[in-house]
Amino acid sequence: MALLILRLGLAWFIFLWAIHKVITPKQYQGLARHFDGVELDFTTIYAVAAVQILICALVALGALRWISYPALAAMHLFTVLRRWEGFFDPFALNERGFPIHRNQVIDLAVLGAMIALILLIHRDRLSVDAWWKARRA
Repeated sequence: MALLILRLGLAWFIFLWAIHKVITPKQYQGLARHFDGVELDFTTIYAVAAVQILICALVALGALRWISYPALAAMHLFTVLRRWEGFFDPFALNERGFPIHRNQVIDLAVLGAMIALILLIHRDRLSVDAWWKARRA
């Protein structure tokens, strides 16, 4: 049950970021320009969002676990690596006193949870893959 809760929470966390690409693609154009120095058209942003949403759905169901769980972690690792500078100053504040690197600290905790989920794949029994394996046996 704990792995089901972990899996659903992680899938939801990334799903929210993916669905925002569909809702506010212009924002993601700006982020890609700022962080990666690339120009993305809306079609590319929608395609990336679709792949991310599909991976989130597979993770939520526990389907294709040996592909979907690492894919989810790889997507998140990409985000973590793009913003690694914030890890060196986790207590930085902006001019209004707001912590500006708080999300990076959260991102690192989420990455740890994703790694734990991958390490525990064989114990994730409340999943489509586990159901399918039991049905075939």
